[in-house]
Amino acid sequence: MKRRSSGASFNLTLMHKTFFISDLHLTPSRPDITACFLEFMRYEAIHCDALYVLGDLFDFWVGDDDNSPFAVQIRSAFKALTSSGVPCYFIQGNRDFLLGKRFARQTGVTVLPEEYVIELYGRRAVILHGDTLCIEDYSYQAFRKKVHQPWLQFIFNRLPMFIKRKIVAQIQSDARSDKQTKQLEIMDVTPSEVVRVMQKHDVELMIHGHTHRPNIHTDSAHQQTRIVLGDWYEQGSLLVVTPDDYYLDTRDFAL
Repeated sequence: MKRRSSGASFNLTLMHKTFFISDLHLTPSRPDITACFLEFMRYEAIHCDALYVLGDLFDFWVGDDDNSPFAVQIRSAFKALTSSGVPCYFIQGNRDFLLGKRFARQTGVTVLPEEYVIELYGRRAVILHGDTLCIEDYSYQAFRKKVHQPWLQFIFNRLPMFIKRKIVAQIQSDARSDKQTKQLEIMDVTPSEVVRVMQKHDVELMIHGHTHRPNIHTDSAHQQTRIVLGDWYEQGSLLVVTPDDYYLDTRDFAL
């Protein structure tokens, strides 16, 4: 598998490929992102070998009991994809850690552990959201540890929807304020943690999102490649992997 520059000039429907996306932050307040995502699902993802969503699909997922028209629309898109025979895999991010078994049952999506090794056309790769790699962001890691407590999620999931939305709004406000006081380097991955995780799983390829810094990093010293997925704030972004190459690509939002 070799690296290819971005921008496809061939018919994607005629070849084997696997798609990876993350950090879409879907929300009713950004219909342009939603429209791009739905078009991608209907006309591109339906032709791939598999789709991997590596977290933060939603700006915030309040729980699998969300039956708003927006939530129903997104679930329907995944159900249509998996019903067509395309397997879809999901790793929870820091915005959708409450996505769980009910969502999986309703959509046919398979929810994976926070770190997972896949066989990608003969090459082993570890995939993850990427937030666990940012170990120098101490305040975020403390928050992450707290909200992943099973007892806390149990209580939250049983609150009325209007209360959950108020709590989420406060969490989002606090997160925005916290980011404004942090150095950018702190919110990026810690290189030593990347090496540790890749050695732990005995892989030479890692794919993740979270940092919103799309790039393909090559570590010659350790013979490792780390691919960072892009966000969907200004355009659609995805990683395309084929049996022979891989590249980061983009999709324009409709005007």
